[in-house]
Amino acid sequence: MGLPPLLVAGLLVAMFVVVTVVRAVRIVPQARARNVERLGRYHRTLQPGLSIVIPYVDRVYPPMDLREQVVSFAPQPVITEDNLVVEIDTVLYFQVTDPRSAAYEIADHLGAVEHLTVTTLRNVVGSMDLERALTSRDSINSQLRTVLDDATGKWGLRVNRVEIKAIDPPVSITDAMEKQMRAERDKRATILTAEGDRQGAILRAEGDRAAAILKAEGRAREIDEVFQAVHRNNPDPNLLAYQYLQVLPQLAQGAGSTFWMVPTEVTAALAAVSRAFADPAGEPTVPVDQPAEVDGDGRAPAREARGDRPGRPDQ
Repeated sequence: MGLPPLLVAGLLVAMFVVVTVVRAVRIVPQARARNVERLGRYHRTLQPGLSIVIPYVDRVYPPMDLREQVVSFAPQPVITEDNLVVEIDTVLYFQVTDPRSAAYEIADHLGAVEHLTVTTLRNVVGSMDLERALTSRDSINSQLRTVLDDATGKWGLRVNRVEIKAIDPPVSITDAMEKQMRAERDKRATILTAEGDRQGAILRAEGDRAAAILKAEGRAREIDEVFQAVHRNNPDPNLLAYQYLQVLPQLAQGAGSTFWMVPTEVTAALAAVSRAFADPAGEPTVPVDQPAEVDGDGRAPAREARGDRPGRPDQ
């Protein structure tokens, strides 16, 4: 047994009302926006929150993300001013600021931004040689951002940053650059080593100089102390003659030392000692008016008496 026609109609009307209410109420999440067309024309943009639209008259488009977005483009070949092909990988940070312009001014804003980035990148890098391109990333990023921001402004987009991830030269150029960098590092190491050796030699020379000065000062102080001590004690001739006698045996210890002529000044200084060690008859054992001859043992050799003059030893 079927349902009454009035009941079926009532059910259909209720379902229609429910669907209409559901289609009339739209909730937009935070940082999102939805464009609304009424009868085929742009009407308004729904902001985050609860909104009411006219069902079957207003058409609500999918949400558009208003947050900053990051897009990484595939590496693009770029020819530099010195005719070298390099692969450049870029990253773009942009944000939708006007949902209406982003929807109606450009069909595919992501694709448009990518192609515009590649074109601008080729224009900027194409005016630089390889060395300048490798060392001027900040300048390239700034120029890219300026051009992209001006071009995408009418599309309802704002380019916040453009970053170059990598610039890859050809393999042959990379090998040559590595060899050059290795040679420069070796050169710097050689220079640093030579500089270290030079500083070390200077420090050693300064140390030797300081040591020599200190040694000379010590020797001078020692001599001065001895000199002052001698003059302070006022030694008599007997002491000096005794010191001469103490030194003579040391002189005799030298290799090949067999004969010495003692100067008259020394014999004069020995006069007091000769008188002190005179024989019982009161005559000195060593003449003081003639130079004394001393053999290798520090003793005076025997002489032959020939007339009044001392004779020479037998040959």
